Amino acid sequence: MAKKTLKKRSSLGKGLGAILGDGPENSSSGQENVQKETVVEKMDEIPVSAIEPNPYQPRTHFEEEALRELADSIRVQGVIQPITVRKLSEGSYQLISGERRWQASKLSGLETIPAYVRSADDQQMLEMALIENIQRENLNPIEIAISYQRLISECDLKQDELGGRVGKKRSTVTNYLRLLKLPPEIQKGVEYSKISMGHAKALINIENIELQLAIYQKILDENLSVRKVENLVRDIIQGKEPLSNKKPAPKPLSQEFNKLQSDLSSHFGTRVNVKSSGEDKGEIRIPFTSIHDLNRILDILKNNDDL
Repeated sequence: MAKKTLKKRSSLGKGLGAILGDGPENSSSGQENVQKETVVEKMDEIPVSAIEPNPYQPRTHFEEEALRELADSIRVQGVIQPITVRKLSEGSYQLISGERRWQASKLSGLETIPAYVRSADDQQMLEMALIENIQRENLNPIEIAISYQRLISECDLKQDELGGRVGKKRSTVTNYLRLLKLPPEIQKGVEYSKISMGHAKALINIENIELQLAIYQKILDENLSVRKVENLVRDIIQGKEPLSNKKPAPKPLSQEFNKLQSDLSSHFGTRVNVKSSGEDKGEIRIPFTSIHDLNRILDILKNNDDL
């Protein structure tokens, strides 16, 4: 089913608290910029079965064991922090934030769940879901990077503006976004904690994808520390370390094609490969890591005509 085209806004404001409009930090001055549509209509006990998931949920992986532990806690103590939903129709709701609590409540057999009921349009749904997920402590680096990229591309933010919105330095935002230039296999390795973000940051300094993958496999096989990988990458760049399974580097791209590859990678939020075979021929490859990532790329292709 095709996704709705979202209207770009610049009203991310002061973080999730400002968008949702709850919490003691929401002073009267902070509330002036909050759209009327996001004001709480009421807090109520809603049937768990009457809620459908947020279609803009950027999180793709929930650990089953952690969900079961949360479900066990809910059976004993109930849901301490209400979720947030919007009303679709009489007796029908759509989740805005709090998917782990909702999923765990279903596992626990809970029939109703406390929820803030709000009015929110599709753009606000996306903003709330992205910012809530970015603020979670247990989000993996790839999920953070994808959320950052979506806020930039779908909410029309620059990197320094995004840093201010999420309380991070621009360099931190840049480091996360650079992860999306790695091959999908390495991104999966980061996502599932096979390697750390430190390993990934070192690999980004290698431009040859085949060599990146070779070093990645070496990390897994030999359980290399981040420091050892940094030293290995430095030696390879300086020509001191001819990695045994290193493949010949492809013919260097022209300056024009290098810029095109860089621009496309930035635009799509993933490492786009441009290969030129001469005589004005070649190919462009855009990898994707999941169906969600494919839909994100397709949305960019459909909704942007500025390439």
